[in-house]
Amino acid sequence: MAFKKDYFGLSYLVSLILAIIPITSCICGFLTRLSEGKIVAAILRILLGWNIIYILDLVFMILSHRIFRILPL
Repeated sequence: MAFKKDYFGLSYLVSLILAIIPITSCICGFLTRLSEGKIVAAILRILLGWNIIYILDLVFMILSHRIFRILPL
């Protein structure tokens, strides 16, 4: 399986900058899940995105160069 870039196919550096800013992390994560067709994951991102998911996104982006996937399927 090919490695997919996060946040609309942007580079790692741009995705990292977007992940650092809480509001853009939540909005971009929500829109990314909607564009992938994962509506439940998008709704969970909005409900949990301001605290739990934001921290997980930041940690995952720094350590594994990918944002956190709530529902990986």
